[in-house]
Amino acid sequence: MTLNILAPIFLFTLTAAITPGGATTLATASGLQYGLGRSIPLIAGIAFGMVSLSVAASVGLASLMLTSPKLHLLLKLAGTVYLLWLALMIARSNRPKTRDDLAKPISFFGSLGLLWLNPKAWAMTMGAAASFSALITDPLHLAFWLGLAFGISAIFSMSLWCSTGSLLARLLKTDRQWKIVNVILGLLLAASIMPIWLF
Repeated sequence: MTLNILAPIFLFTLTAAITPGGATTLATASGLQYGLGRSIPLIAGIAFGMVSLSVAASVGLASLMLTSPKLHLLLKLAGTVYLLWLALMIARSNRPKTRDDLAKPISFFGSLGLLWLNPKAWAMTMGAAASFSALITDPLHLAFWLGLAFGISAIFSMSLWCSTGSLLARLLKTDRQWKIVNVILGLLLAASIMPIWLF
């Protein structure tokens, strides 16, 4: 595979993964509350979600999923409820407890569910598969390269956003500052739902 084919794929996936949205807000909130180390399952779940969605899109499964209006509506509703619940949990959070066993970050499967219930992620991976199928005509090769690119980009992006949250945690000194930041992150996550209803 030549660089002039791979470069646009990696540039697209990195741009898609790093721009603010629901997953990046969750990664920032997780870094803020739990630090980078305890957020690794969340990062891995988001990355695996992007890989699996891009593979599904490359082999045509995503288009089947989104061609059914009832299934698409159900996907939107489930994704909206899940994201609103997460936004509420973040907004209601206070300063993290000092004992590690009192706080549980979002799990691998919780963050994987975030991606699979997000029609915006489906549309993004379908768009990538449709766009780059002209460069890579074999669906299995397309699935491999898109999956690899989305996986690497998601790990990099979520780690960056999570590290930003960890850095922010060091700057917060009072309970009031923690509450304000958590409410802002909760509101940003809730606002990230709007594009779901535009697709």
